[in-house]
Amino acid sequence: MQCPFPPPIVLTSSSSPLPSLFVASELVSLFPSLPARKGSMGRGKIEIKRIENNTSRQVTFCKRRNGLLKKAYELSVLCDAEIALIVFSSRGRLYEYSNNSIKSTIDRYKKAYANTSNSSCTIDTNSQQYYQQEAAKLRHQIQILQNANKHLMGESLSSLSVKELKQLENRLERGITRIRSKKHELLFAEIEYMQKREVELQNDNIYLRAKVAENERAQQEVIVSTGAEFDALPTYDSRNYYHVNNMLEAASHYSHHQDQTALHLGYEMKDSSAAKNMI
Repeated sequence: MQCPFPPPIVLTSSSSPLPSLFVASELVSLFPSLPARKGSMGRGKIEIKRIENNTSRQVTFCKRRNGLLKKAYELSVLCDAEIALIVFSSRGRLYEYSNNSIKSTIDRYKKAYANTSNSSCTIDTNSQQYYQQEAAKLRHQIQILQNANKHLMGESLSSLSVKELKQLENRLERGITRIRSKKHELLFAEIEYMQKREVELQNDNIYLRAKVAENERAQQEVIVSTGAEFDALPTYDSRNYYHVNNMLEAASHYSHHQDQTALHLGYEMKDSSAAKNMI
């Protein structure tokens, strides 16, 4: 199916040195007012994806291209923009249009792009030079600090003049004074802490001595009370004590004698019963 070919367009702006060169598929997204018709129901949204049917795809290409060219033409007229349009169909056919000249617009684009690239390169070069300068400054400062540290340690003094040596001596004396002051401050704080600790230990010692004395008094009171109770017990006559013991021994002997008598009687009764049985 043959489609009429409207003039192709290339986009640039008269107020900007950089023209805008677009492929047709990119320009379609700039003009959403070109709707796709769905059947006979008027305007409707369709899913943006590749159309599989060749005939439908070709018809849609022609319609969209015509609408795109119309919008590009209106943009060039209304905004006084230099516009160039290059379109390749799915079959490889070329469609182009420019309100000025395709070649001149492309040359203008290349020139503007080259200027932009040069500007970017210039910015990169300037940034690199800036960082190199900063690194050199930092290295110089590090070298100065290292030399000053050596001077404070009494090293590399041959390059110093008498005035510089005097200044270095004054700096060292001021530093020693501050160091001694800080040392004395720490010593006084340590002494104060030790004094407080001594008072605390003395108080603990007094408390422990009081507890020991209290325990000793309590033990003494217990011993005294136990002795008084022991002294209060009644006394016994030794003769009465032995008399009672004799009585207890006699009673025990009598009980044992009765047990032996009962055993003899029981044995005799067993012997007599055995004799009777034999008769």
